[in-house]
Amino acid sequence: MAIHLWGGIETMPEVSIFKQNLSDLLGGKSAKGLEKSFGFVTAGDLLQHFPRRYAERGELTSFEKIEVGKPVTIMATVSSITSRRMQNKRGWILVVTVTDGRDSMQLTFFNQKWREKELQIGRSGLFAGTVTDYRGTRTLTHPQYLLFADGSDSDLEALNQFAGSIIPVYPSSQSITSWQIASSVDVVLASTSDLVDPIPESVRKEFGLMDWTQALHAIHQPQSHSDLEAARYRIKFHEAFVLQSLLEERRRARRGIKAIARQPKNHGRRTRFDAMLPFVLTNGQIRVGEEIAADLNSESPMMRLLQGDVGSGKTIVALRAMLDVIESGGQCALLAPTEVLASQHFDSVMKLLKDMASDGSLMTSMNNSGADAVHVTLLTGSLPTAARKQALLDIASGTAGIVIGTHALIQESVEFFDLGLVVIDEQHRFGVEQRAVLMNKGRGNTKPHVLVMTATPIPRTVALTTFGDLDVSTLDESPSMRVGVETHVVNAMTVPNHLERVWERMSEEVTAGNKVFIVCPSISEQENTDDIDSDHSGAPIATNQKLHSVNESIVELASRFPDISFGALHGQMKPELKQDVMSRFTEAAANPVDVLVATTVIEVGVDVPAATMMVIQNAERFGISQLHQLRGRIGRGDRPGLCILVQNNFGNDGSTDRLEAIRSTTNGFELAQRDLEIRREGDVLGQDQSGLSSSLRLLRVVEDSELIEIARDQVTSIAESSTWDAVLAAIDATDFERVTHLEKT
Repeated sequence: MAIHLWGGIETMPEVSIFKQNLSDLLGGKSAKGLEKSFGFVTAGDLLQHFPRRYAERGELTSFEKIEVGKPVTIMATVSSITSRRMQNKRGWILVVTVTDGRDSMQLTFFNQKWREKELQIGRSGLFAGTVTDYRGTRTLTHPQYLLFADGSDSDLEALNQFAGSIIPVYPSSQSITSWQIASSVDVVLASTSDLVDPIPESVRKEFGLMDWTQALHAIHQPQSHSDLEAARYRIKFHEAFVLQSLLEERRRARRGIKAIARQPKNHGRRTRFDAMLPFVLTNGQIRVGEEIAADLNSESPMMRLLQGDVGSGKTIVALRAMLDVIESGGQCALLAPTEVLASQHFDSVMKLLKDMASDGSLMTSMNNSGADAVHVTLLTGSLPTAARKQALLDIASGTAGIVIGTHALIQESVEFFDLGLVVIDEQHRFGVEQRAVLMNKGRGNTKPHVLVMTATPIPRTVALTTFGDLDVSTLDESPSMRVGVETHVVNAMTVPNHLERVWERMSEEVTAGNKVFIVCPSISEQENTDDIDSDHSGAPIATNQKLHSVNESIVELASRFPDISFGALHGQMKPELKQDVMSRFTEAAANPVDVLVATTVIEVGVDVPAATMMVIQNAERFGISQLHQLRGRIGRGDRPGLCILVQNNFGNDGSTDRLEAIRSTTNGFELAQRDLEIRREGDVLGQDQSGLSSSLRLLRVVEDSELIEIARDQVTSIAESSTWDAVLAAIDATDFERVTHLEKT
């Protein structure tokens, strides 16, 4: 008997070949090489290193996608061979030209003239090395190679290693070739028979799936294309099934964690708040509010993801839930990723609550009715010592009903009297460990309820693979108070006069009493990109690329428009300076800021109703979701918005598609799907977001959405059956990496 990962006691299968050390199966030298190059330690690591493509015996590998500086394995035929003495040194240079039938490249050997006997014209084989460029010719220097059999005894080893007509080509390294990996895989597969299979036999029969052992043999040693396709489908199904099983067990494990049910007697605070709102709640806000209220009334902690497009009213929904928790005696924490956003949330909450709120100052205390007032506290890293001590005291004593802060909330010194609800804004900015720290600040042995919010809509299949252990609520309506935003793309390289019109329009907006954002990708002008706040496009920045900066843009525009007041905002400014410039930009002040020139620190949460125009310089540098978030900072009042995407450079893959997608629609859900299609899930999710899906090998969120849905349905059904424990035990035995990842999260 063994203690099972999920907290119960299960009968475990025998130690799987998946968990055996490679050193025991391959010997120390081969195992060390695989660990150094790829981090492989166990047989399971190696067996799930699938070929990246397959070459046909008799068909040569195209050279089209070969990149200089990258390790490659090519299949080619020797077309010529020459040798000559070196001019400045003693010895010989052997130059072998190989071809794929259309293109050619060279193999170069120094002082290895004897290879002429092996590398004869007409011989074919696999050649591996790192590609270099020598005088415009792609070259492999001292490549490793494996020649195919020509019938002689010397080729028996090569014939044995590649007996099949379909040759697997593995992701390789400079020190380990594809065929060396294949040889190691063959050794491990020889020890593999009757692996425990996490997918029940009934499911395999229903969907015509190979068993796990057959699939691994067929993916690494395919005998036919039909076997290969069947193996790929089985492995994709396997990955989807295992992932959904782990997420389902997370949900089930959560039911065993205790929370305090937060059920107010009459929802008095929430009712009073609703009556004060200057607009009518959308049907979606009411529906999601009811879903959250039901969760809060449970003794299992709520774990809900609230997704909604920019301006869909997520903060209102969260605040209504907070008022219920406060009325039931608990405290609430709102975690924001930046001090600018935390301060914006604090100001927004105070304005929304009006005379229901108190910040602890004498003035607000006099204006509120004592104990009924909701005490709102701001806690950030830049608070003065005295203010910080008072905030910590209010939090620990329970005086603070709503605590809004940054990562400062996660520190050990922060102790809550009775934390009932944690709201995490822009959840993708926080790691799993940071969220877990707040979860452990509940009263006694209980956990607080958790609501995570994102303004980046998530396609359904991403939600199933990444947030599948959370209940998902979606706001797909915009409040009636939101107005439209027009978006235009201006190419500053081909039509520079259009950019002149942009600056004229900026001046017109300011004259009309409106505010304007200008977004730049960098803080100051320099050749490198050390001061770029962020870049979500996934494209590398060329060193010679012109990047517009905050500092230089202010100098240039202020000289051209002396009657306009410009302000700067970026991540390297001191907190008090950030607060000052934002106050002058958002509020009536003696020295107001008309145009805010900023980096992407204003991407989320910044709410300036008077802002009607945004100009994004180097728009090609940003991803779809980031551009959509930035655009969401304008048109938040009663005046329509205008967003100008300025394209300053060419050459970034997909930039034209991204800008056209943003121009064509303001629907965040459509854009999220388009973003996924353009950039694929790995780039969209990022490491912190991708969670368990980061370990997927063949499964693809976009292409395999139907399969993911099928796997989820099967898992949901099996989880309620008597075979569920056996499924989990099999996952323990065969998918150790994913189980380990689950334990960490």
